[in-house]
Amino acid sequence: MRRALVSLLILGALVPGGAATAHPLAADSGPTVFAAASLTDAFPKIGSHATYSFGGSNALAAQIRQGAPADVFASANMALPNGLHKDGLCSKPVVFTRNQLVVIVPRSNPAGIQSVYDLRKSGVTIVIAAAGVPVGSYTLQVLRNMHLTRVLSNVVSRESDVREVLAKVALNEADAGFVYSSDARTVPTKVRVVKIPSRARPNVQYGICVVTASSHKTAARAFVKRVLGATGQRILLHYGFLPRVKPKG
Repeated sequence: MRRALVSLLILGALVPGGAATAHPLAADSGPTVFAAASLTDAFPKIGSHATYSFGGSNALAAQIRQGAPADVFASANMALPNGLHKDGLCSKPVVFTRNQLVVIVPRSNPAGIQSVYDLRKSGVTIVIAAAGVPVGSYTLQVLRNMHLTRVLSNVVSRESDVREVLAKVALNEADAGFVYSSDARTVPTKVRVVKIPSRARPNVQYGICVVTASSHKTAARAFVKRVLGATGQRILLHYGFLPRVKPKG
């Protein structure tokens, strides 16, 4: 109950004029899209007639493996869709956008955090995503790159997706958290960003594919085409994502 209340309180502030949701969105027609939680705001603007299920990419991939009726899978990394493709469960994934990992703190910044190194201070409470979630894996990569794995001793919870990390920090339930820059900008009055040094930033690439078991492949391919097209890319940029690096050749 507490987790649900926290998510509802903050997610209501994430989208002007309405609340976002981690549950499927009703639609009249179109493909069923399983997508990373960080795409909650952007994807419905790209394809308004799809049905969406947002959450941790790892959990969504697991559901697809178990036979969940998804038509498209959009992950916050390439490893998960590549794994599905290797096992014959989705088409060859392509990179459709990129992102940047940042540290966020409550707007009031009670712990006085000015840099990633301040996360080492005794008494600082940190929220991160679980290791299997792409943003959680990226977080661990940053800490290893900066030789700051001891920061993990200050971690008080590991969440199932990036929006739950955002919620905890925005509601002052933690002194800091690691999220994508696109998520941080959804609540600028509640959190502030502490940048990660460029030398330590992970290469955050999002992959998309059509699920092999899809019974709506035409609609699924059309959705992917729209995401990769000019309109879809313009919308992703508007919501704070980075341009995708087009494959050579």
